[in-house]
This record gives sequence, structure tokens and C-alpha cells, in this order.
Amino acid sequence: MTRVVAVCGMPGSGKGEFAAILADADVPVVSMGDMIRAEVQRLGLEESPSIFGEVAARLRAEHGEDVLAVRLCDRVDHLLRDHALVLIEGLRGTAEHAVFAGRWGNEYRTVAIVADAELRFARIQQRGRSEDGDRSAFEARNERELGWGLDVLIGNADDVLPNEADLFAFQARCSAWLNATLAP
Repeated sequence: MTRVVAVCGMPGSGKGEFAAILADADVPVVSMGDMIRAEVQRLGLEESPSIFGEVAARLRAEHGEDVLAVRLCDRVDHLLRDHALVLIEGLRGTAEHAVFAGRWGNEYRTVAIVADAELRFARIQQRGRSEDGDRSAFEARNERELGWGLDVLIGNADDVLPNEADLFAFQARCSAWLNATLAP
């Protein structure tokens, strides 16, 4: 049975919406993006679209491409003591995937959320997070995350959920996926 799921997808694809559906079903969610946001805050840096990518890149350069995954594993194992399923939101790199696959083996799987670039950019403009910015920042973020192997993760995901319709349809798709995953 799957016990750990990592969701990946390009910026604005709907990873957070997927995580919200699972959280509403009492599945614990640990966010790799929250780890970067916490590091930015810990360093006392002013939030801007570029600073989050800079901090993520610096962490990977200083501690290895798998640094976030390594830091997250014990927390996930702790949650698995009391929960049948844990979601890792924001898988972005092949090195991270290797850590998770090595740690949980057959109890681990990936889900990719996919959506058209123009739709993703429009969503990012609407959500108003401090790491979001203009078109140039969006393109730079896409390139940075592709450089970590995000395209490989999406292409090799165990499950792919398209997110190009309305929010209600995507939420229904996520709920159906969760029900199938939790079925005995």
C-alpha cells in the first residue's frame, strides 16, 4: 500500500490545491516550499520573487541537491506512526525523488499535476504569493525548476492529474484519486 505520496508540477499547476484536498481528508501534508519560506524568514531576508529561488539554489549548492528531502524524511516517518498516508507537497528534483524512493520503496509514489503554461501564469498572477512575480520571474522559476529535473519527475510520475478545467472539476479529480489510493 502507498504510504507516502509526493506531488510535483510546474509553478501554478495546482499542487497546493491537490494538497488542500488531501489535508481536508485528514492526510498530513509537509511542504517543501514551506521549508524554503521558513529559511528565507530565518535568514531575515526581504521576500521577493527572486529571493526564494536564490535561497533554494544556495541550499542545494551548499548541502547537495537532496538537502530538502533529507531534512524532511524523519518528519514524514514521525507522521507515518499515526497516519496511513502522508503527502509531500512540492517535489521538484530528481535527487529529492531518489531520497524518497530509497527511503520508502514500494510504499512511495509520485503524482504530477499538469496544466498549460498560460493558465499556470494566470493562476500565479491571481494568487498573490510573495514568491510570485511578473512574466520574467515566472519564466526564470520554470527554468530553475526544470534544471533540478522537474520535467523528468513529471514525465515519470506514477499518476498524472490534468488541471486545465475549473477548480470544481479538479477538486473532484483529486478526491477520486485519493479514494482510489486509500481503497484496500
